[in-house]
Amino acid sequence: MSTQTPAIDIEKLRKVYTRGKEEVTAIQEISLQIPEGKFVSIVGPSGCGKSTFLHIVGGFIPKSTGTVRIRGKEVDKPGPDRGMMFQESALFPWKNVYDNVAWGLEVQGVEKAKRDEIVEHYLKLVHLWDFRNNLPSELSGGMKQRISLARVLAFNPDVLLMDEPFGALDAQTREKMQVELQRIWQESNKSVMFVTHDIDEAVFLSDIVVVFSGRPAVIKEIIEIDFARPRQLDVHKTQEFMDIRNHIWDLLHQEHSKSGEDEF
Repeated sequence: MSTQTPAIDIEKLRKVYTRGKEEVTAIQEISLQIPEGKFVSIVGPSGCGKSTFLHIVGGFIPKSTGTVRIRGKEVDKPGPDRGMMFQESALFPWKNVYDNVAWGLEVQGVEKAKRDEIVEHYLKLVHLWDFRNNLPSELSGGMKQRISLARVLAFNPDVLLMDEPFGALDAQTREKMQVELQRIWQESNKSVMFVTHDIDEAVFLSDIVVVFSGRPAVIKEIIEIDFARPRQLDVHKTQEFMDIRNHIWDLLHQEHSKSGEDEF
């Protein structure tokens, strides 16, 4: 058995919100280890606490009890060891592509020659070097998200935390971005925690899919995905893919039926 320190190590994590005299439990208790270099997706019913969980790992929301460690170091606030990517690109509209990616490095005080080298590397990695002088308003939604990913990767974080980064994209662009993300992830060799509502997206991208229950969240099942990489979109047509996808759908539908809600 490997004794390597996990990229992300979560032990008995619990989150309770207090509203006046009332306590609302968002996360009942979650323990999870993510090995180095793995792509792990979190799926669960709508409102089950997936994004809350991710933001706790990111250090943006305080936990109630339990521990979160990144490569053995306990998390108590945001830090450069975690790169966070959201559904909206959050690019500076007045800065061109190059300056958007360079901004964080400049704030960190990285000297210009090194900064230029890093920005060029990651813009080429996301295949947008030729658009370095364009403003965000001149780019498509998928291109903006690739710029956001380049900006996060430029910090060289230990792990990437991605909160439905393709949720606002149309279906065709979303599929293209999934293929691109797989390529970029394999080339960058990062550990990824990815929150999504899209079961097909989770199965296509992931080494591991973690299924959350309805609120208060616990882990309902952990599913390993062993399709060969790099994966092509036609893997969706295989019986094995459909079987895994349908199994996860059944798990979520069970939670949906318990809650009586209209969607998951």
